Amino acid sequence: MSELVTGDAVVLELRPARLPSRALAAAIDLAVVFCVFMLVSVVVGIASVTLDEAAVAAIGVALFLLVLIGGPIAVETLSHGRSLGKLACGLRVVRDDGGPIRFRHALVRGAMGAVEILMTFGVVASIASLVSARGRRLGDVFAGTLVIRERVTAKRSVAVPPPPPWLVGRFSQLDLSAVPDELWLAIRQYLTRMHQLDPGVGRSMAARLADEVVSRTGIAPPQGIPAAAFLAAVVHERQARDARRVFAGGRGASSAAPVPVAGAPESAGIAGAVGFAAPGGAVTPAAFGGTVAPGASAGGAGSGAAEDAPRPPANTRRASRACRS
Repeated sequence: MSELVTGDAVVLELRPARLPSRALAAAIDLAVVFCVFMLVSVVVGIASVTLDEAAVAAIGVALFLLVLIGGPIAVETLSHGRSLGKLACGLRVVRDDGGPIRFRHALVRGAMGAVEILMTFGVVASIASLVSARGRRLGDVFAGTLVIRERVTAKRSVAVPPPPPWLVGRFSQLDLSAVPDELWLAIRQYLTRMHQLDPGVGRSMAARLADEVVSRTGIAPPQGIPAAAFLAAVVHERQARDARRVFAGGRGASSAAPVPVAGAPESAGIAGAVGFAAPGGAVTPAAFGGTVAPGASAGGAGSGAAEDAPRPPANTRRASRACRS
């Protein structure tokens, strides 16, 4: 990949075409040009039967210049760098700054192509393309152009690798609200491509991203945790929170709020709201992290409370019996 900086300080990631694709495109173009040249030569030869040999030779030279050299120049100028062979191979000729070529660029490329392709059967062009870092032949060097690939094979999206098992859930209390989306995107791109990077470059990039996360969250990772593992754990924690938020929202929309039991204590209503209320409105000690004595149950707890209730005074009991009699 070639990074070119335009006048507006915009970095263009251009993919230069290599020798195999360029050779195939040139072979297609030459086959088409030679077919047109032979067809035009036959027609002109039939029409110039009555002319002398000097006129026929002059017509032959003119046909060579117009068809074999002028033809590709006209095609590249009108199509902005896409001849028939380049169109078939997904290539295009552009300027060094990424812009479309003009007539002067096509003229220099065509004139040099007559020397390095036609007269040397492509040997000079092949050597120059192999030596050049961006696969340019001499015509591209003198014209200030570059042949790039326009069609690139689409790659499947790569999932973010999971963190080590001993780091899953370790950063559940981390505040990630201050981390911007641009930093999350940079971390995801690094994690999906870290195996393609040079080890030293990958470690320095992971350390820089981890420092940015620490500066946003205010909490440094424990000692001994690699920066890449820390980033993977943080991304996993963010994805887990997003998933819980989505699922919790769906459950909250589909479920009705619990109704407190009439006559039950307020604490029983709170326990019932979180799903720990025992039948009948009684609250089990386990709902608050307590323990229940062996053999005790909700019903037993209720009967014991009834037996321990204070009895009315004796005179009150006698008065009530007298009234009933």
